[in-house]
Amino acid sequence: MNFENILITTENGIGQVTINRPSKLNALNKVTIQELHDAFENLEKDENVRVIIITGEGEKAFVAGADISEFANFSVEEGAQLAAQGQELLFDFVEKLKTPVIAAVNGFALGGGLELAMACHFRIASDNAKMGLPEVSLGVIPGYGGTQRLPQLIGKGRAMELIMTAGMIDAETAKSYGLVNHVVPQAELVEFTKGIAAKIMKNSPMAIGKAIKAINANYKHDVDGFDVEIRNFGKCFGTEDFKEGTTAFLEKRKASFTGK
Repeated sequence: MNFENILITTENGIGQVTINRPSKLNALNKVTIQELHDAFENLEKDENVRVIIITGEGEKAFVAGADISEFANFSVEEGAQLAAQGQELLFDFVEKLKTPVIAAVNGFALGGGLELAMACHFRIASDNAKMGLPEVSLGVIPGYGGTQRLPQLIGKGRAMELIMTAGMIDAETAKSYGLVNHVVPQAELVEFTKGIAAKIMKNSPMAIGKAIKAINANYKHDVDGFDVEIRNFGKCFGTEDFKEGTTAFLEKRKASFTGK
């Protein structure tokens, strides 16, 4: 597919999505959100893609926020619809993918940019990255899941402070909070992330997808995460990957998983 605002590459089982609006610091507008949805949907369907990495073009920003000019004059109803559509189309969609998604945060990740990174399964940051949810400085609150995912990741008190002060934290602080897993020099960010992706790809894609579903269930108030784990654990026993994994272990060889 041809995209206006994103770039897609696939190599060695890794799909890389690069948000390509450097003149706008890769800000999210409606077109970009739709393109990201389409890209993730296509990569999820590609059996050759085992891990997805998302990053931003250039050295300044992962995503510096939403494109404010698009919604500055919205009504109450239009604002609520904007948040609902965005969450369904992109942020919740990414979180629920069975293919692991890693955010390689290469600079500013603010507002919708941090919300996008938090929707990914985990995050790696360059040493120049800055993160925050500055929405209250504009008279609004995070609308793409930020008020829910940030407390889940860093705790209620720290999330309250970060959101209410509209402040930014640097990469090392984000790591100490548990918001990102690793901090590396910017020049090494993508290759480092690909190294983690390579470790993931040694394992069963079927099992990884079920693990993602079970882990996510713990954060849904109306879902029993233990029950989801039990059911998905059981489902693994009926798969080719389980037979291959256990047979390879007993035969003292490396498993060759198919994701089935």
